[in-house]
Amino acid sequence: MNLTKRDEKLWEELQDWRQSFFEYEATDFENAYDKWMDQIFTLLPLTLQAQFFEKMDNWFFQVNSLIRGTQFQNEIRTRILNAARSMSSEIATLDDMRQLPVDQLTFLAEQQAAKHRLYSLIQGGAAGSGQPILIGSDFLSTIVINLRAVQVIAMSYGYDVQSPAGLLETVKVYNTATMPDRLKMFGWEDLMDDLQKSDEAFYFDIHERIIDQTWLDEPLKQMLKISLILMFSRKKVSGVPLLSMAIGAGVNYNTTRQVTQFAVKYYQYKHMLEKNGDLT
Repeated sequence: MNLTKRDEKLWEELQDWRQSFFEYEATDFENAYDKWMDQIFTLLPLTLQAQFFEKMDNWFFQVNSLIRGTQFQNEIRTRILNAARSMSSEIATLDDMRQLPVDQLTFLAEQQAAKHRLYSLIQGGAAGSGQPILIGSDFLSTIVINLRAVQVIAMSYGYDVQSPAGLLETVKVYNTATMPDRLKMFGWEDLMDDLQKSDEAFYFDIHERIIDQTWLDEPLKQMLKISLILMFSRKKVSGVPLLSMAIGAGVNYNTTRQVTQFAVKYYQYKHMLEKNGDLT
């Protein structure tokens, strides 16, 4: 690799981060939980499981596609490009941004990550108020915020999410980011396999399911959060349910922090691989 000293240091950090997925040791509770989930799924017909997760895959892809086409997302794209042009007058398109040093790209990505963590904090606090319409829309809102966060982080590194391959990649990054730590190695290996394909092959190859039972930890966590909100929303201080709002804000913030941290690291890793022509 033809790396600067800063690149070498970052590459070592990324390698240590990647290695942590493979060295993670599941606790006895996590092993027992996985066995329990496996037992539950063995009670369901395989055809029913396949249909359910296929519909979930399609739903995530459609939601991600809708986010991509919004005016808000197009405005973010323009703002990211303008910020990159302030760093270099040679920047005309997103592809050109990959000429910038990785630290500058990371600065742009971290700005977007911080904004989306704030959005999650506010949205979670609003859901924690206990209003039925806000609680009912909380799960979808959380998914939208985090999928959008992955998209804008990808754009901050100069990757186009308008293409089908880019769109599918962001769904996979989101899915891996929300996997339990004990399972992240499998999502990571899948992402690395995809990096070795051309855009056309990436999209048109027959993929295994993206969403499977490993992702169900996330909705279960959200259900627990909603249960706690409903439990504590009646306990108010000066007419404000502070505890339930803190629960909603805290859980949503931590979810987006987890997603954005993974997305920033992943696109750093991808950028470093492509910069040095090493995708093998």
